Amino acid sequence: MKGKIVLAEDEPITRMDISEMLISSGYDVVGKASNGLEAVELCWINKPDLVIMDIKMPKLDGIQAAKIITKEELSDGVIMLTAYSGREFLDKVKEFGAIGYIVKPIDERNLIPQIEIAIAKSREIKNIKNSAVVAKQEVENIKIIHRAKEMLMDKYSIKEDEAYKKIRKLSMDRQCTILQTSRNLIDRYRRVD
Repeated sequence: MKGKIVLAEDEPITRMDISEMLISSGYDVVGKASNGLEAVELCWINKPDLVIMDIKMPKLDGIQAAKIITKEELSDGVIMLTAYSGREFLDKVKEFGAIGYIVKPIDERNLIPQIEIAIAKSREIKNIKNSAVVAKQEVENIKIIHRAKEMLMDKYSIKEDEAYKKIRKLSMDRQCTILQTSRNLIDRYRRVD
């Protein structure tokens, strides 16, 4: 399968037509919703790669539902679907970071390329976010090691490379990582202060 999709469209015939286009193109339609609340619930359950969301729907309109889905990270991306191409809708959709905007009527020739691009872009964005989280954690780890070196430098009046060698030796002696040794040193010196 090319990706998991939740389709939210209040018109049953349109919902069925879009679903058939997606399935015939190799997508897995994991949920079909007739209103915004159902769409959010289906996203909680299925964690789709993409949500295709009609803007005008009962109970919870598509824009409100899409905001929840985006904020809660229940899907990698959302494409808005509408019969209206007015500027006010486009501005609202841009506010919460939709990955696409499709104006009805829809045919397979126009829909499938939009879906392929949206899934590719949403995966790219997800990878960038994940890389940012990893990079942030690495920076935090470096700060911890640096703080432990500073404490040893102050306590023993030694240079940075000597402090690092002490940490490395303690790590080997205790058979744990340099990061864990640094955390232990910081905790120990905080308790002494």
